[in-house]
Amino acid sequence: MRTILRFLKRIWFLNFVRRLYTASKYYNKKYIQIIKWGFTSREDTNYTYDIKDENKNYLAQTISVVTGKDFNEVYGYLKEILEDDSLVAHVQECIKNSKQGKFADKNVKFGRRIGWYAFVRALKPKIVVETGVDKGLGSVILCSALNKNKQEGFEGYYYGTDINPEAGYIFSGEYTQFGEILYGDSIESLSNLNKSIDIFINDSDHSADYEYQEYQTITPLLNQNSIILGDNSHKFDPLSRYSIENNRKFLFFKEKPLNHWYPGGGIGISYL
Repeated sequence: MRTILRFLKRIWFLNFVRRLYTASKYYNKKYIQIIKWGFTSREDTNYTYDIKDENKNYLAQTISVVTGKDFNEVYGYLKEILEDDSLVAHVQECIKNSKQGKFADKNVKFGRRIGWYAFVRALKPKIVVETGVDKGLGSVILCSALNKNKQEGFEGYYYGTDINPEAGYIFSGEYTQFGEILYGDSIESLSNLNKSIDIFINDSDHSADYEYQEYQTITPLLNQNSIILGDNSHKFDPLSRYSIENNRKFLFFKEKPLNHWYPGGGIGISYL
């Protein structure tokens, strides 16, 4: 068999075909997923999906390293949100009653945002800020974590920012007890915040320059325990650069979607 393979490798065209076939095996399943997604999903931005089980382990281990919390405690927080039926029901009801209702996917999946939740549960922050609310899925996830923290005796509050006055339709009901949305330019909103930020999540303009400006704007609001999470770190490096310039540590978690064509985003993590 090895002799035959060595012979085939010497024939350029046959070796060319063999190499293309080997490479295509990494993507053929994706084509099937794309076709299925085209028929079954109506999403055209901010794709939603679950992440693979081993990826959840990596996420919990990453958060454990950053926070100093035990792996089992952190993994328990990931399970906690994935088993939160009331949160899922709330999101589904909001989607159903929204302008996009008939065009939106009904399945509720959180992807890497479960990591945001676990950070809030592990660190018990007093102030959490997220720029770029969009539909408000991240808002209710973060406020759900703050709600659980309050039940354990730790008060916290959420601020979301978005330039779109119609953003955040999922952020409603009981979740608004734990936060609010500041409408307008995020840089301006952050400049006027005047509160010490414990967890900051960048998910707004999706441009490297604007992202970097956000980090510069919040610098005076950070404390020794502040953590910054970058939702665009799989595309741009401002959080890595900012961390180097400010003597902060930086890690990147790579997301691996389950049964979805999208290659996944990630979470950039900047901490002291």
